[in-house]
Amino acid sequence: MAAFLVVLDVDSTLIENEVIELLAGEAGSGELVAEITSRAMNGELDFEASLRERVSTLAGLPVAAIERVRARVKVTDGVPAMIAGVHAAGGIVAVVSGGFHEVIDPIAEELGLDAWRANRLEIVDGVLTGGLIPPIIDAAAKASAAREWAADAGLPLSQTLAVGDGANDLPMMAVCGLAVGFDAKAPVRDQAHVLLDVRDMSMLLPLMGLPRR
Repeated sequence: MAAFLVVLDVDSTLIENEVIELLAGEAGSGELVAEITSRAMNGELDFEASLRERVSTLAGLPVAAIERVRARVKVTDGVPAMIAGVHAAGGIVAVVSGGFHEVIDPIAEELGLDAWRANRLEIVDGVLTGGLIPPIIDAAAKASAAREWAADAGLPLSQTLAVGDGANDLPMMAVCGLAVGFDAKAPVRDQAHVLLDVRDMSMLLPLMGLPRR
C-alpha cells in the first residue's frame, strides 16, 4: 500500500504555462483566451463553459500546432526532485488537469507520474474542430479523481495532498488532507491550508516530512 498520495494541477502548477493560451496563440485568439482563463481561474466564470468557449477558438488549427506548443512547455522548477522524493518515500504522484492529454501525456510519461487525467481535444482529419471529447475534466472531476486514486491506493483522504492555483482546484483541495496553494489566485489563497509562493515544487517535500532533494 502507498504511504501517501500527492495530486497536482497541471497548468501554472506542474508546468509554468497555460497550454490553452499557447494553443490560442497559434490560432490567433491568444488575447481573448488569456482574459477568459484569468477570469475562470479567479472563479468569475463557470469552468466548463469557459473551457468550451476557449477551445472553440481553436477550430481549424492543424495538429502540428500541438507539437509546437508541447515544445514550449516548461516543467516547474523542483518537479523532478519532488517526484523522486515522494517515490523514494513510497508515495504516489498524480496530476489532473483541465488541460489536454495531447500535451500532457508525453510530459507525464517523461516525469514518471503514477497517474494522470485531462481533457481530450476533438480532432478530425488532422485538424482541431474546436470541440472536446467527453468526459469533461472540470472542478468536480478533479475532486473525483483524487478520491478515486486514494481509494485505488488503499489510502484515506487524510493521507492525500492536493496542489493547485485556480478556482477549479478548490473541490479537489477540499477533499484532500492537506491543500497547498501554489502561487495561487485569490480564491485559493483564502482556502488553502498552506501557501507556497516560491515557484519550486521541491518545497512540497518538507510539508510531508521529507528531505528536500
